[in-house]
Amino acid sequence: MARRDEGAIPTGRLRRTAKVGSVIGAQGARYAGTRAANLARSPEERSAALEQRHLEAVERMVDVLGTMKGAAMKVAQLASFIDTDFIPAEYRELYQRKLAKLRSDAPPMPWKKVKTVLEEEWEEPVEELFEDFEQEATAAASIGQVHKAVLPDGRKVAVKIQYPGIAEALRADLQNAGMILRLAKALAPGLDAKAAAQELKERVLEELDYEYEAQNQRTFARAYRGHPFIYVPDVVTRLSRQRVLVSEWVDGRSFEEVKELPQPEKDRFGEIVFRFCYGSIYHLQHFNADAHPGNYLLLDDGRVAFLDFGMTKQLDKEQIELEIAALEAIFDDDPERARVALAELGFLSNPKRVDAEKLMEHVRAIGGWYMRDEEVTIDSELVMRAIAAMSDPRSGFYDLMRRENVPANELMGRRMETGVLAVLGQLNATRNWYRIGREWWFGDEPATELGRQEWAFFESKGEKRVRSYSAR
Repeated sequence: MARRDEGAIPTGRLRRTAKVGSVIGAQGARYAGTRAANLARSPEERSAALEQRHLEAVERMVDVLGTMKGAAMKVAQLASFIDTDFIPAEYRELYQRKLAKLRSDAPPMPWKKVKTVLEEEWEEPVEELFEDFEQEATAAASIGQVHKAVLPDGRKVAVKIQYPGIAEALRADLQNAGMILRLAKALAPGLDAKAAAQELKERVLEELDYEYEAQNQRTFARAYRGHPFIYVPDVVTRLSRQRVLVSEWVDGRSFEEVKELPQPEKDRFGEIVFRFCYGSIYHLQHFNADAHPGNYLLLDDGRVAFLDFGMTKQLDKEQIELEIAALEAIFDDDPERARVALAELGFLSNPKRVDAEKLMEHVRAIGGWYMRDEEVTIDSELVMRAIAAMSDPRSGFYDLMRRENVPANELMGRRMETGVLAVLGQLNATRNWYRIGREWWFGDEPATELGRQEWAFFESKGEKRVRSYSAR
């Protein structure tokens, strides 16, 4: 019998389900054993033993999901905590912290495996297409890894290469949407599971198509070309394929380096992230749903480069209008109007059974940081309060959340909002986020110096500040 390739990604649905199930089940059994042994231990010994057991469990889960890659790993990257019976609430932060390693430290595939993809996608050898090609990956993520290369004309480029076998692995995961949604359940207790599974499938399969990603990146690069503080690298179209994406190489300071800068510079960086992630909804009706700080680089000239457009979402004008109508109702302190607007957006399956005042309180608990007309510092405590209001069963809003619904077409928006909030929280960024938002919602005058620069840019391209999204 042929020996199975130890480095290969498991692709069969049963095998992949078994891998996730085995790590959850095995660690659950070990946790039960530790709990039984703790009956004879002191309180201090019990606490230390449980801490060690949970640390071992999450390390094992990171190892398994990291080698699986695909949708199972991607959901683990997103999860605010892993919703399994053997993880008590007090240890979920530990799991979140360790699973975060998957976002930046995913184990790379060896060059000889990755090169097979290049040989299949390009008719010419790598050596003839590039002056230089670094075989060691500079970054590895859930479905592909990035290599640095130099074109014959001297241009430095980033070559993103899809893992061999990842397409089959993803399809196996997506056929098993129940497993994925159990892992991601913490993102939204009111999830419409069937619709969300379909939305996840569509977005992840789009991410698998690098030609589609190249199209998205070109859209953003054109829209922001010449922008005073936002930069999107150009795509090298002639070398991009379904499983290979070649784009301009960008050098800059990483997010970890940005976090070490003086606070005013971190505030500015945070405002740029906010203006890009939220502002593109109103400027382009298109946003990047993957607000991961590993995709941001601070350039020497003060601009921020945004990378990776594998998971974006386009919105229609009607949805944007409804969202602004909901915001108007909240700003006008009109709970009934807010309830109607949120029902029209699909957030309430049975509006009459939802208390409008409590609903208003819940919305403000989640998004109050950009709904208050004052300077707000986003710190870790604010982030945790907002996430708890969204997903924690111990929250005072949990009974209300069970009556709410997260419509599938809002799922990527919620993911983006949570990601941006987490990024701002790591920066302790301070701004009057509400005043910045009013520039988009109601066409108000720019609230900051960056706003004045940005609106001069868009107005030079013929964009009107006051659009028909709102009657105000």
